[in-house]
Amino acid sequence: MISVSNLIKTYNDGTKAIDDISFSVNEGEFFGFLGPNGAGKTTTIKILTTSSQKTKGNIKINGYDLEIHPNKIRQIIGVQPQESAIDDELTGKENLELIGSFFGLNKNEVKKRTIDILEELGLTEYSDKRAYYYSGGMKKRLNLAASLIHKPKLLFLDEPTTGLDPQSRTTVWNYLKRINDEGTTIFLTTQYMEEADRLCERLAIIDLGKIVVNATPKKLKNEIGSDVITMSFNNMNNPSVETLSSNLLKKTKGVTNVTISDGQVIVYGKDGSQLVPKLVRLLDDAKLPLSSLTLKGPSLDDVFFKYTGRRIRVEELKKPVGGRFGFQNRRRR
Repeated sequence: MISVSNLIKTYNDGTKAIDDISFSVNEGEFFGFLGPNGAGKTTTIKILTTSSQKTKGNIKINGYDLEIHPNKIRQIIGVQPQESAIDDELTGKENLELIGSFFGLNKNEVKKRTIDILEELGLTEYSDKRAYYYSGGMKKRLNLAASLIHKPKLLFLDEPTTGLDPQSRTTVWNYLKRINDEGTTIFLTTQYMEEADRLCERLAIIDLGKIVVNATPKKLKNEIGSDVITMSFNNMNNPSVETLSSNLLKKTKGVTNVTISDGQVIVYGKDGSQLVPKLVRLLDDAKLPLSSLTLKGPSLDDVFFKYTGRRIRVEELKKPVGGRFGFQNRRRR
């Protein structure tokens, strides 16, 4: 469905937002781009959806060359961008009916689609209210509905659940999983580890414009090959903490690696449930009292840390100003 070879995007100031990336997405696949803000996720989506020009590289969508057949590509894709794609002056129903008409849907078809999709995303109760009065989470869901009104073959989602409350996020996840099961190919960008792990059959981790690894979430987590024990201390500035991590902990039987990140000591080891008592006794003997200790299996956060040496810090997006047609968020007087 998507084939990308040696894609490069360089801005006029010399910034290389996309640095020679290649990947493919199969038809019917739920594929993810996982990375922090500024990694190149949104730039990639804008190029693939024909709203931004690439500097170099080859791209095909559903067999169409992006340079030769951009209009054919636009006919089969749906896009939910980070910025608002709705008009605050229209009701939820009017927004969807208007956007449906842009795709050439007949009046009866678009009305039925509007009713169905508003119900699926929990917006039926608010369908006759102007979008100005919607909460940020409701606007996000309406934005998603707008990208799906014409039943696209390929759906691009740019951080679709950033800013949503947990209940709304779960509603969106369940709906996306269902339409993917029905055959829609989905390309998702996200900074949420749980979202990528739960939804994506395969994902690429992107950082600083480069793809650092590309595989299934299960395979990536299995590469860690150990449990993860995270420890915090009352005084992380104590020199003994660093000495402990570089000497005592690394020499403990069963420990495969020790790192210090974000004010925590992270221990990787086989059979974590057996290892924890050993570590606690070791810390007691060293007179280094713990403030917290957690034990878990490897996560995508651990995978990202392995390949980049950093953690993803989730940054919620600022509330967008204005709707699809540039209206400011204001009451009609």
